[in-house]
Amino acid sequence: MAITSVTIELALALGVYQFFQPDWAEMRTLSVGWIFQIWVRNFILLCLVAGGLHLWFITFIGQQKKLKFDKRDQIDKNGHFTFRNQVWDNMFWSIASSLTLWSAYEVCYFWAAANAYLPQTSFSENPIWFIAWLIIIPIWSSFHFYWAHRFLHWPPMYRLAHSLHHRNINIGPWAGISMHPIEALLYFSTLMIHFVVPSHPIHFIFHAYVNGLNPCVSHSGYEGISVENRKRFNTGDFFHQLHHRYFECNYGTAEMPWDVLFGSFHDGSDEATATTRNRKKHMHSK
Repeated sequence: MAITSVTIELALALGVYQFFQPDWAEMRTLSVGWIFQIWVRNFILLCLVAGGLHLWFITFIGQQKKLKFDKRDQIDKNGHFTFRNQVWDNMFWSIASSLTLWSAYEVCYFWAAANAYLPQTSFSENPIWFIAWLIIIPIWSSFHFYWAHRFLHWPPMYRLAHSLHHRNINIGPWAGISMHPIEALLYFSTLMIHFVVPSHPIHFIFHAYVNGLNPCVSHSGYEGISVENRKRFNTGDFFHQLHHRYFECNYGTAEMPWDVLFGSFHDGSDEATATTRNRKKHMHSK
């Protein structure tokens, strides 16, 4: 059975909170030291996930083109991308924009939590609610992403911000959170639920990793990591690959049926392609 990325993100959240969390007394005051610590730990995790997948799939060609959706290589020497290179473009926007804003949300949360400005809970106080949060987070994250994503496809917002992410048709790991700052600000606003609903810092960190690290996996361009002719780890999905190919479909995630419920699902059929192209023509002709 292949390991899921969400399982690893939860394990990372537990480990980071236990061993790499700044001191709560220090976080009562905004200071460069612990703020930079938050940014650095997120930077390291992003490099481990996106960079590790990139090394396996693209640099070392660890499984050739096996389980790859689009057999083409990443784009180089193309003025469409920052630095004329798709990978460098994606790395720059992932780190300078998304990673920084993700860390900013995290800093705001921990500063407010350290000063007891937020409603909080713990496993000892409410074990059922504590466990329920671990189920709610992927569901809420997916729901928020669906509607934020649809908003970003509104033509004015698409031209202003989301088109930067959609430079990537043949996606790779670093494309996951390669976003314009406006998009990143909206995308990570999913974390604001913890400012109003009681939760634990572990829930917040887990939620941040679901949004910050999972896209690197789902945008890998490969269905999974294959070792010795056996899929060991689930990565990208055909569902989101279709979104990057046809744009106006599959705005949500494959795990939740939001696109089916709200009429934007593309199942890979010719009929769905025709419907999606008509939707795109109608949206962008205005």
